[in-house]
Amino acid sequence: MAKRNYVNNPEFLEAIIAYKKLCSEAEDSGEKRPQIPNYIGQCIYQISTRLASKPNFSGYSYKDEMISDGLENAIQALGNFDPNKSHNPFAYFTQIIWYAFLRRIDKEKKQLYIKHKVTENSVMTGTAVDHAEGSVDRNGEPGYIDLNNDYMTDFVRGYEKKMEDKKKAQTKAKKGLEKFMDEDKKEAKE
Repeated sequence: MAKRNYVNNPEFLEAIIAYKKLCSEAEDSGEKRPQIPNYIGQCIYQISTRLASKPNFSGYSYKDEMISDGLENAIQALGNFDPNKSHNPFAYFTQIIWYAFLRRIDKEKKQLYIKHKVTENSVMTGTAVDHAEGSVDRNGEPGYIDLNNDYMTDFVRGYEKKMEDKKKAQTKAKKGLEKFMDEDKKEAKE
């Protein structure tokens, strides 16, 4: 039994070609851009939701945001798809959505890092207090947040190392004039 594809690539391509033709006609006549056909929207939605169910992305609590970002980026890139260069809109939009997912994951990790660092700094300065109901000590004072959490510590260290490695890679990848200017600065200091 052959596996049935959820997006018919040739039909998807034809729908995009027809839509791009309508867009160019509207542009030529000075009218506003026509609405994206339902079929194209459904295809993009199916690509985004199916990609989100892959093991790479299935464990995230912000999967809906990932899907939304993927849809937004794919719709923005619809005008950039060139049927003369590629006859595979499925692959084109899958790639766009994939990178939208990765950007969302990076944004969420950055927010989690910030949250952990703020909590950590608050505890270190003595300003972090757990105001949850029932979280008082014997004297009736609010209980302080316990940072004895390996996950948080490992996450913060890992994120900081990743940022440091990224910065080193960017410095190493400098080309042309930037590279020579940095070498001149090093020689001047010596």
